[in-house]
Amino acid sequence: METREFKFKGMVLNGFLMLFVTLALLVAAIVGIVYAIIQLDATDGSCGGWLLGGSIVLLIADIICMCSFMQLEPNEAKVITWFGKYSGTFHEVGFYWINPFYGQKKVSLRARNLDAEPIKVNDKTGNPIMIGLVLVWKLKDTYKALFEVDTQTMAANPNTVGADTKGLMNALENFVRVQSDAALRQVAGQYAYDDEDKTTASTERQNDVPTLRSSADEINEQLEQKLDERLALAGIEVVEARINYLAYAPEIAAVMLRRQQASAIITAREKIVEGAVSMVKMALDKLSNENIVELDDDKKAAMVSNLLVVLCGDDSAQPVVNTGTLNH
Repeated sequence: METREFKFKGMVLNGFLMLFVTLALLVAAIVGIVYAIIQLDATDGSCGGWLLGGSIVLLIADIICMCSFMQLEPNEAKVITWFGKYSGTFHEVGFYWINPFYGQKKVSLRARNLDAEPIKVNDKTGNPIMIGLVLVWKLKDTYKALFEVDTQTMAANPNTVGADTKGLMNALENFVRVQSDAALRQVAGQYAYDDEDKTTASTERQNDVPTLRSSADEINEQLEQKLDERLALAGIEVVEARINYLAYAPEIAAVMLRRQQASAIITAREKIVEGAVSMVKMALDKLSNENIVELDDDKKAAMVSNLLVVLCGDDSAQPVVNTGTLNH
């Protein structure tokens, strides 16, 4: 992802040193004001007036300098501006002081989690489904996050953007939520829910066709790619994106359940018939090879019919004892 962010190269001083300096100047300004007031009460107050004015200016300058301290924790950054112009991003962890006329906007570079509520979309075959995702993302490019996306409009309270980290990150989270919804709809519309929805003219399933249910890895890869394309505008990096909810929409869920049950029954019947035919063939071969009994074609057909009924039937067979002979 191409970045427009660069490191802040302006003057940055140790915060603890400047804290000592500003406190010393504050004490000096207060002492000067008090001493100037005493001098004004004297007979000749000209010296006291100059001292009072200088002390007041020093006090105001010291108060302004006190507003320039910044503290950064790991995975936090400060976006520095000079009267509206981007001057760089500061990443160093610790307590620092910079020029009080620089603008500062604090941002978080830590990973954030989005658990999107399931939404209703149409799959490739037009069936309505419910699908949801879980997304892990983090801020990668602070320039794009602040100056390429209108975070002021997206924020619930626009006045907080730039004043604290929470307002900005909530605005970016709204952007991520909207774009993830759009990406999820796009990806879900390219695949069928299940391979049962894709059949050939002979009703044979195409198991090699990727679906939402059977190709989770491919779907998640496609989802991450689409999200990367959409969120790159805001300087956001997708760490992981996974579909965490997938189901038919309520209006067709009951019908699709019956369809799945019917498909399961057909599959089970196919296995039963396949096994029964194998057992009948084995029985006929065994009788023939060991010369247990000789059967003509009619007897073989009757035996095959009886065995298939017994092996494929759902109810228990009722045996009939034949006391006659197999020969006419």
